[in-house]
Amino acid sequence: MLDKLKGLDKGQYSIFLILAVVILIASFLSENFMSPNNITNILRQVAVITILAYGAMTLIISGMIDLSAGSVMAFAGVVSVIVYKDTESMLWAILAGIVIGVICNLVNALLVATFRTPAFIVTLGMMMMARGAVLEITQGQNVLQLGDFVKLGQGSVGWMPLPTLFLIIITVVIWYLMSQTRYGRGLYAVGGNEEAARAAGIPVTRVKYQAFIVNGVLVGIAGVIFMARVNAGLPNAGVGYELQAITAPIIGGTSFSGGVGTTAGTLAGALIVGVLGNIMNLTGVGSYIQQIVMGLIIAVAVTYDVWSKRGKRKTVILKSTDDGPHGGATRSPDGDTGAPPGNQLSQATTPR
Repeated sequence: MLDKLKGLDKGQYSIFLILAVVILIASFLSENFMSPNNITNILRQVAVITILAYGAMTLIISGMIDLSAGSVMAFAGVVSVIVYKDTESMLWAILAGIVIGVICNLVNALLVATFRTPAFIVTLGMMMMARGAVLEITQGQNVLQLGDFVKLGQGSVGWMPLPTLFLIIITVVIWYLMSQTRYGRGLYAVGGNEEAARAAGIPVTRVKYQAFIVNGVLVGIAGVIFMARVNAGLPNAGVGYELQAITAPIIGGTSFSGGVGTTAGTLAGALIVGVLGNIMNLTGVGSYIQQIVMGLIIAVAVTYDVWSKRGKRKTVILKSTDDGPHGGATRSPDGDTGAPPGNQLSQATTPR
């Protein structure tokens, strides 16, 4: 038992200590922070960003990035609203939002995974295309009078806001995918060392397509919840949301270099972003200053990520006598193996 405790990566759990400190400080800065209404408000607000952050996490872990999430979210959400107004069906509206998110991300996947175009360039282009598409179909006008559609963003199940319930379900699903499935192991392996993963027989192209598809589903759901929460289809919604979505997993320990990240860490990172935004609003901090603070957080998080890896390098070991005849397996921060059983591939971190 003591050996297991000694083997725990304390850095993996430090983000939760930081979250606790942030909440404690916020409770002292404003007497309204811990009120039930404010806590409920935070839970509603953080749901959309956290869902987007899970999508960003899967891509960053696999060595990619998505700059189009905010625009695709707006596109998917507005289409969902339009479909609901035409059909009055919640199911069709949700499916429409998901389909738009997946289609946009399949285009990204085609260019990134098949044609080897940098994800940064591809998703930057998709950001402009998706925004143009939603402005075209609405002619820049908001879609109003949503009726019962708003329940998806403003409703509750008992005391729990419905967006929070969606977030809990999605969190469990993403945790399972990342830590208990071949899909998750493939993401960590590809992000850690793409060429080594390819040599070990991992279908790199398919893994990248899967990552973008999962991201598309999450972006589509986030768009539906966002539009329902604000009670309108806003074609200009989601500006800058892709940066917040990237910030949360980076704060939570996901590495920009790929191959490292956890679902729990991303959740904690998103809660930190949400709490900081909320307390700055409660204390009257201006929106411009808030942007400066969020930008500083991103810079510090990325700098720490680079600094913490300085003096270390990843080496690929095809066969190790300590691992036995079948070699080792990369382990993700969630405790899962990063390569499918049977592959004679392991990664070790050694001093430079």
